[in-house]
Amino acid sequence: MNAQAPATLTAIDGKVMRRLLPFLLLMYVLAFLDRANIGFAQKALQHDTGLSNAAFAFGAGVFFIGYALFEVPSNLLLHRFGARVWMCRIMVTWGLVSAAMSLAHTPAAFYTLRFLLGVAEAGFFPGVIYYLTHWFPQASRARAVGVFYFGAPLAFIFGSPLSGSLLELHGALGLAGWQWLFLIEGALASVVGVWAFWYLDNRPEDARWLDAQERATLRAALDDDALAASAHGPHRILGALLDRRVLLLSAIYLLIQMSVYGVIFYLPQQVAALLGTTVGFRVGLVAALPWLCALAVTWYVPRRADRFGSHRRWSVALLVLAGLGIAVSGLAHNPALGLLALCCAASGFIAAQPLFWTFPTRYLTGAAAAGGIALINSLGGLGGFIAPSLRTAAEHAFSSTSAGLVVLGLSSLLAALMIGTLLRRETAYPLPSQSVLRRVR
Repeated sequence: MNAQAPATLTAIDGKVMRRLLPFLLLMYVLAFLDRANIGFAQKALQHDTGLSNAAFAFGAGVFFIGYALFEVPSNLLLHRFGARVWMCRIMVTWGLVSAAMSLAHTPAAFYTLRFLLGVAEAGFFPGVIYYLTHWFPQASRARAVGVFYFGAPLAFIFGSPLSGSLLELHGALGLAGWQWLFLIEGALASVVGVWAFWYLDNRPEDARWLDAQERATLRAALDDDALAASAHGPHRILGALLDRRVLLLSAIYLLIQMSVYGVIFYLPQQVAALLGTTVGFRVGLVAALPWLCALAVTWYVPRRADRFGSHRRWSVALLVLAGLGIAVSGLAHNPALGLLALCCAASGFIAAQPLFWTFPTRYLTGAAAAGGIALINSLGGLGGFIAPSLRTAAEHAFSSTSAGLVVLGLSSLLAALMIGTLLRRETAYPLPSQSVLRRVR
């Protein structure tokens, strides 16, 4: 291409992806570490504080109550103040609260700090999904969200050995290993939050790393998408919050999150039981294997779905895979089979989620998108509150450690059924105008 010629939309998408996605990935890795690291701290924390299994399950889940209550207001404030200010606020405050978890020596302190962690982090995930709608047209959005979702598996690929290693600092400077875990991982989030203020641009118009023609081309494509969405979606915040399809998507997302967090909070202990050892560096390495598989599947599937417009079919298939994997992982006594089932579970429920988010983002725009996406994530996030207690209750009711995972597997299968039957068939992607796509020589 001539050096003076305007770039194509595909080239601009690549440039934006290289600029934004690595940093957003780093933020998501830290977010996942700070909400899920109690899975590594569980045994040591319970030993030092006297928390029962039921109390731990409640504390693990109460995070999502605070998260759900403040999700919509947080995303609306992001819409008003911009991502660079609001993402900085979110990350700095959640890092401080996460570090304060090192002081949770009583059940009351544990519950309070987990609730406050949810309040502090509220708005992060839907904020990023909303933020990506300002940078990626619909035709490339699933790929962008799919790359962002690498944060979950990467958090466990690199974070699992890190968390296991931090536990082995037990006794250093008079602190328990679980205290080092919370202190260091919380401090990392606050540091990256300050960095976000200087790194992120709110919209393409603010991006000095794009030239004027690139900004204009990208803006034209985004405006085409917004026009198409406004033709069939709600225009106001209240309309989005009461919209029937938004509420259906919220219910589906709740079921997906039940399967996700019912596995994540207990994965280190489950892997340790399969290996017949205690949680440490070795368990951290093995626990990273399901996330390596999830990384590969999440790289491949959204690209294929974007290419053929098959997001709905792939979503159903992946959630079925996840449901079966979760159930089999609870029933398997052979370590190899159990790990294989966990690989299927993680691959299914991680790769399905970027496809899921293409449904609301093609339907909502503007402030309605900020509110609607936040509502879906907040109501769906309650699945993270329900899952630990439901798993514990099922295990107690059936006197079986497998029963909880079977129930969680059924929630993933129900989500697949709802997408396949109740969710209206997705509309075709609005195509950018030919003037936007044309390469100028």
